[in-house]
Amino acid sequence: MDAAGPLLEMRSITKEFPGVKALADVNLVVRPGEIHAICGENGAGKSTLMKVLSGVYPYGSYQGSIVYRGEETRFADIRASERAGIVIIHQELALVPGMSITENIFLGNEPRRFGRIDWKSANHRALQLMEMVGLRDDPDTLVKDIGVGKQQLVEIAKAFAKDVQLLILDEPTAALNETDSRHLLDLLRGFRERGITSIMISHKLNEIEAVADSITILRDGRTIETLDVAASGADEDRIVRGMVGRELNSRFPPHTPQIQDVFFEVRDWTVRHPISTERLVCKGSSFTVRRGEIVGFAGLMGAGRTELAMSLFGRSYGVYLHGRIFKDGREVELKSVADAIRHGLAYVSEDRKAIGLNLLDDIKTSVVAAKLGKITHRGVLDKAAQYREAESYRKSLRIKTPTVDEGVVKLSGGNQQKVVLAKWMFTDPDLLILDEPTRGIDVGAKYEIYGIIQSLAAQGRGVIVISSELPELIGLCDRIYTVAEGQITGETRRGEADPETLMKKMTSTKRMPTR
Repeated sequence: MDAAGPLLEMRSITKEFPGVKALADVNLVVRPGEIHAICGENGAGKSTLMKVLSGVYPYGSYQGSIVYRGEETRFADIRASERAGIVIIHQELALVPGMSITENIFLGNEPRRFGRIDWKSANHRALQLMEMVGLRDDPDTLVKDIGVGKQQLVEIAKAFAKDVQLLILDEPTAALNETDSRHLLDLLRGFRERGITSIMISHKLNEIEAVADSITILRDGRTIETLDVAASGADEDRIVRGMVGRELNSRFPPHTPQIQDVFFEVRDWTVRHPISTERLVCKGSSFTVRRGEIVGFAGLMGAGRTELAMSLFGRSYGVYLHGRIFKDGREVELKSVADAIRHGLAYVSEDRKAIGLNLLDDIKTSVVAAKLGKITHRGVLDKAAQYREAESYRKSLRIKTPTVDEGVVKLSGGNQQKVVLAKWMFTDPDLLILDEPTRGIDVGAKYEIYGIIQSLAAQGRGVIVISSELPELIGLCDRIYTVAEGQITGETRRGEADPETLMKKMTSTKRMPTR
């Protein structure tokens, strides 16, 4: 390879699936030792392009050519690309929870001696690799016993065990808190200093702007442009314009709240951890929601926001100790998810793939799954009604798919999230709880999701939004509660909320006074 030439060139890459052209004549040039970001809306073709590069989609299943280190490559599978030093880390981590850190790092790549796995050598090498990525746990620790941020580091250590030269990361910080995200970005900078090249797919434009040397923008399966960050001074507005093909003058649709009276109230809600009996995950939480209101919940990772939401939704998390729920002035007991749905509550999980959807189902099955009784007559599902309801939501939520017979697994992240919303809107909820509703979703799809949330509030429903992104809460919500160490520490109204104010309350240990 010419030292002055590119490390990688992908030339005129075209990839088709039945009825869909995912990539059309895409070009990508990556220089040695750089951090190269790839941006685009959900469905733009980013992940597909990286699967072509890494051999997930082998040579012969696409058109075009890949030139790596000055030579054309024809990878038959992912192992062939790994042997060349190209390693991809997918958004859904490929780790085995019941295995140790060491076992996961060397899975399928175990060091051997005299025909047997040399675990002593593996542990020694694992410690070296873990030190490289800043992971200081015992290598015998099971992966299920460490957090998502550390699991991401295990994946990177696993890549280094394969002598990685080109590291591909697909949405590496999507599920990470701010501290873990910063650590990961610092790692990428360190890799750059050591001459390792990285390709990063991300929807977090502020992170891309902070760390990337070059940015390639894809739209509708085509290359729009590649920006040299140092030369062109690429900013978020420029990136957004390339991604969506238009100016987004505001990240939030215009909205005039029509807030009515309190209809949902929680008093002194207290819940114990399901395993650690001495630990309270909700400590005397009290809050209200009005009809037509969007209420935000802000907190650091582990603060207890999701635990609070799930425990309210039919006690689906933790051990209930005490607390009362009032709806429309009357006390209700929600002892099961069925109880919660019957009383007009809906909960959209932060993990749409594992909990929110059955990826084996098609769209029409998913949309009606939470309330089959609505279209069932004498125990028989009305398939015409099922199709009609699903088609109605496909149109109203603008779910990008040719038919509701399509499997949800084939949809982009943003469109999967719309299916989850449709599923719970189908239950006609009075209160919709949305946990990280825009995680892993591009800026254009976020705008559409925000519009859906606002329209739900405009219909007189109450909406709770849990989010790790403070700008999202500030731009979307009418009131914001802050949570720290399992308790509500403050309440901030629209117009008074800013990141500094919220962060102070998110790190406070004082419980908000009850009224």
